[in-house]
Amino acid sequence: MQVSRRNFTLGASAFVLAGCSGGGTAQVSSAGKTDPAFLPQPNASYDAWVANFKTRAQSRGISSATLSAAFRGQGYLPGVIERDRNQTEFKRSLEDYLAIVAPEEKVSIGRKAYAGQRKALSQVEAQYGVPSNVLASIWGLESYFGTKRGTIPVISATSTLAWEGRRGRFFESNLMNALRIVQSGDAKPSQLVGSWAGAMGHTQLIPDAYQAHAVDFDGDGKRDIWSNNPIDAFATTARFLQKAGWRKGQLWGLEVILPSGFDAGIGHNNKRSADSWRALGVKPAAGGSLPNHGTAAILAPMGKGTPAFLVFHNFNMIKRYNPSDNYALGVGYMAGLLAGGGPLKTPFGRDKNGLDLNDRKALQSGLTRAGFDAGRPDGVIGKKTEAAIRGFEASKGLPVTGTPSVSLLKLLR
Repeated sequence: MQVSRRNFTLGASAFVLAGCSGGGTAQVSSAGKTDPAFLPQPNASYDAWVANFKTRAQSRGISSATLSAAFRGQGYLPGVIERDRNQTEFKRSLEDYLAIVAPEEKVSIGRKAYAGQRKALSQVEAQYGVPSNVLASIWGLESYFGTKRGTIPVISATSTLAWEGRRGRFFESNLMNALRIVQSGDAKPSQLVGSWAGAMGHTQLIPDAYQAHAVDFDGDGKRDIWSNNPIDAFATTARFLQKAGWRKGQLWGLEVILPSGFDAGIGHNNKRSADSWRALGVKPAAGGSLPNHGTAAILAPMGKGTPAFLVFHNFNMIKRYNPSDNYALGVGYMAGLLAGGGPLKTPFGRDKNGLDLNDRKALQSGLTRAGFDAGRPDGVIGKKTEAAIRGFEASKGLPVTGTPSVSLLKLLR
C-alpha cells in the first residue's frame, strides 16, 4: 500500500480534505468567536482512551515528557466528528465546489501569491518535476495561499477521531506521528495546529505524511511546514506527488468539447488513447489538438452538456493527495487560472430551479439588500441563503420554502 498524505483510500496513512479550500478555520464563527464544538469538552470515555493510548505510546518509544507536553491543554472536540461526516468536495456539485474554491477574488490573491513565490516554486519544480502552478494551486485550495493554515490543535483532533473509532487505526497512527514530531524537535506542541482532521501547514499535511515525506529544502536544519516561509511545504508536497508517481512534463488533463450525440462512455472505467478520443470527435475546449499523455478518461461530473474533462495519469496522482474528483478538478482548474488561463469554456447551465450561477448570485445579493443576509454572493445555495429566503418569504406573506426560484429572483430585482 502506498502512503497517502491525507486520503482514506490508500491504507494506513490516508486522509480526506479537511476544510474544503482553505485550511482549518472551521472552528471560527462568522463573528470571530471560537465555536464551543472546537474547544475541549468533558468526556470520560475519551479520557479513559487517552490514558490507555499513553501506555501504548510509551511502549513505542514516546517519552513521558513528550506525552505530558503534547497533551497539556488538549481534549475531546465534538466538532471534528461532525466535520468528518460533512466534507464539501464530496457533498457539493462541481459547479458549487469550483465557486467555493476558486472565486474571482481568490484567484486575484492567488496570482499575486504565486508571483511572490515563483522562485521557490520553480526551484522545487526543478527538483521534483511537479509544475509550479499545480503546487501553488494545492497551496491555494489547502490554506488559501498560506493565510488560513488552521488553528485546531492536532493532538486534540487526532485523539478525538481515534477515540471515536470510525477510522480509529488511521487517526491513532497520525496521533502517534504527531507525538514523534514533537519528540524529534521539528515542532513544538503549540505549532501543531491545523484543520479538523490534523492536517497542518501551508499544504495541509497529516502527521503520517509529514513523517514519510517532509523535506528540509532550505537547509536550515528543520523540516518546517508551519512557518511563514512555505518552501519546505512546497517541497514536501512535491516529493509526495513524485513518490506517488507523478509523470514530469505531462498534463493532469484539460477541458474538452464532446461532439453532439457523444455516447462513447464517460467515467474512470472507460480509458482510451488520445488518438481514439480524437477519432470520436473529442476536441480541446481551448482549441488545438489533444495532447498524448497515455490513456485517458472523459469525466463530466454534472452530465452531458456541462463541462467535460479529459484526464490523464497525473489527475490520479492529485487524487492521491485527496481522493475526490472535485478536488482534483479544482486543483487543475485553479492551476490553469494561476498561470493566466480563463474560466471554463462550457457553461454549467441552469439548475433544477431554473437558475444559472449569475442568477443565484443576483438572488443572494437581492436578499442581502432586502435585509436578509445571504452571505457572500457566490452562487452557492447553502444554509445561510436558505435561511435568508425563508425570512424574506415570511416577511412577504409567501409560503415559506427556503428554496430559490425564478419567481423569487424577480421579486428581488
